Amino acid sequence: MSYKRLFTRFLSASAGRVHFAAHSHHYWPDVTFDAQQSAWLDAAALADRKWEKIFGEVIPRAQAHVARVLRLPDPSTIAFAPNTHELLVRILSSLPLGRPHRVLTSDGEFHSFTRQIARLEEDGLALVTRVSCRPFETFAARWAAAALTMEFDLAYVSHVFFDSGFANELLPLVTAIPQEQTVIVIDGYHGFCALPTDLSLIADRALYLAGGYKYAMSGEGACFAHVPTGWIERPRMTGWFAAFGALETQQVGAVPYAPGGARLMGATFDPVGLYRFNAAMDLLVAEQLGTESVHRHVHQLQESFIREIAKHDTPLVESALLVPISERNRGHFLTYALSNAHDLHARLLAHNVVTDVRGDRLRFGFGLYHDDEDIIHGADRIARALE
Repeated sequence: MSYKRLFTRFLSASAGRVHFAAHSHHYWPDVTFDAQQSAWLDAAALADRKWEKIFGEVIPRAQAHVARVLRLPDPSTIAFAPNTHELLVRILSSLPLGRPHRVLTSDGEFHSFTRQIARLEEDGLALVTRVSCRPFETFAARWAAAALTMEFDLAYVSHVFFDSGFANELLPLVTAIPQEQTVIVIDGYHGFCALPTDLSLIADRALYLAGGYKYAMSGEGACFAHVPTGWIERPRMTGWFAAFGALETQQVGAVPYAPGGARLMGATFDPVGLYRFNAAMDLLVAEQLGTESVHRHVHQLQESFIREIAKHDTPLVESALLVPISERNRGHFLTYALSNAHDLHARLLAHNVVTDVRGDRLRFGFGLYHDDEDIIHGADRIARALE
């Protein structure tokens, strides 16, 4: 089935482009254009009072969408920020003082986390245990074993590893952490709106970070954290939006925090991303496109791509896939491990085939705006580019 009618503005803006990087920058549906205009018009009409609408209508609507997609019991546990790094810094600022932070993680986390934690490690502010992602089939067991080696302050792991596409089962990773005081954070950016996700069983134990830039089709500026009650109650890095409901009263004594996830909020930000996010989520609801339907559509496209590319003589052979097409636990992109990945990426780009490359890994991602014709045409273009 084709959903191209929902993405006419992006598709017509560069009609000759083969965009196989939906996992990196997903096209935005047409409704987000009108949403972006609405943000401007609200600012003009409401001026100083626009934040009343944002906090009274826009944010609660966005919270409800996140809770629906992730099956969270309480939308008020959601806090928003322009990017996940802001949220990460506030989470780190809540960890115990007086000794290095003891951190359990994998060697396959995204740069927002790996760069920050490595910098703290340089100055002796973090003691990091990294569990190798591979082999994927034993990761959960090795994660559980590592969790027993010391009392960790923070356990941070991805739902889907960004450099391979392998998707973790979350419940075993969360329940493997034995210490009650350990803050557990799931990086869900490659899972949100891609993999059917039910956080209800771990909603009171684990934080979850994600955003709108990828599969939520909303662009920049619409990231969020699910923050369960009892966790990260008083982050030391805190902005004035974290007490937005108490600003008009005199603040005496301890620094106050808003209830719910709002305690992890920062300061003034451009809200247009949330307008786009709400429009994209409203569209999915109106089209009766749940995450299950989107996931099924993309996995079918992946299977079609493997069949079509096999008809051509290219380096994109199935044996080069880090996560095989037979693996049920895979995200919305295919990752090839190739020694000349950068050269192949450049040759594809020269033929207007957009993919992305991470080290020796060439990634191909598909989304709602693709259909079987795109796969056939794309495979032909790739073959010409790599001949």
